[in-house]
Amino acid sequence: MLKFGLVWALLLVLDACGHKTADGTNHPKKIEPGDFLAMFHSLTLPVNLADSALQKKSPDSPLAWSAFNQFIPDSLIYKNFGKSLKPRLFAGGKLEVKNAETYLFIKALTPQKKIIYLVCLDKDRQFRAGMPVILRDDESGFHYTASIDNKYAISISRIHKDGDGRSIFVRTVYVYNEEGAFTLIMRESNEGKPRTAQIYNPIDTLAHKHKFTGDYLQDKRNFISFRDGKNNSVIRFFVHFEKENGNCKGELKGEAHFVSSGIARYIANGDPCSLEFSFTEKNVRMHELEGCGNHRDIRCFFDGVYAKHKEQNVKPAKSRLHKP
Repeated sequence: MLKFGLVWALLLVLDACGHKTADGTNHPKKIEPGDFLAMFHSLTLPVNLADSALQKKSPDSPLAWSAFNQFIPDSLIYKNFGKSLKPRLFAGGKLEVKNAETYLFIKALTPQKKIIYLVCLDKDRQFRAGMPVILRDDESGFHYTASIDNKYAISISRIHKDGDGRSIFVRTVYVYNEEGAFTLIMRESNEGKPRTAQIYNPIDTLAHKHKFTGDYLQDKRNFISFRDGKNNSVIRFFVHFEKENGNCKGELKGEAHFVSSGIARYIANGDPCSLEFSFTEKNVRMHELEGCGNHRDIRCFFDGVYAKHKEQNVKPAKSRLHKP
């Protein structure tokens, strides 16, 4: 800690005063790479960041521009802030790969814009690549998260709300390659996807006189319909659900057999999927007993409680004819 404090104080003095030569001009004194890296605190994998951290007062050490410029080109900052503005810089965390590259997190802050940059130095501690990973701009409406996993894959997610209140995301994943650059290896997004698509209920018009038949809802896009089967021990069903803002869906139609007065199970020949439905007067609880991956996305399951929808009784229209 003492060594760290001395390094920090020295860099601040150099930034303020510089090093005067015979002609009276100021030149920053050269800083050793080890002293520069000592300003950054060590991190352990995995690393997770969010733009909410930029709203708080930074606990990181101020980083003088004179020190920054000796190791990192200021063009990295100018791309986002322009040449006329010099944001306050802070040395964040570091990840050092043995006999290989070093990753540094640097904060650049102004009242209007706040950015966390990820910078990569090679094994000789020379700058090779840098990019913004977290950006906080209140006018944009975007929110960012970033992470580095145990294999040094760098994930950046940008999220915002559309006019309908739906979360729109773009996730990009990078790796640092041997050529000294961050290479994009994956991109996923729900941008441009329609918010809703019409759901066809294939059993909607069938009879539902059994005491447990009817429609059970969480919302318009998460529901289970039950209709009469061939006898009272069998019930037909159709289930449709959409989780994670519509990015994880499931759908299944079949017949369930009652194994007790309020429990019915779906088991079909040739289908590894099995479901259980537990009924009460007000709701049904669905539970996936065995793998139903053929009928849903991999990250979600046939589970949940659905409330029974009360049908509105339509009163017959009064006749305009007077009784005789």
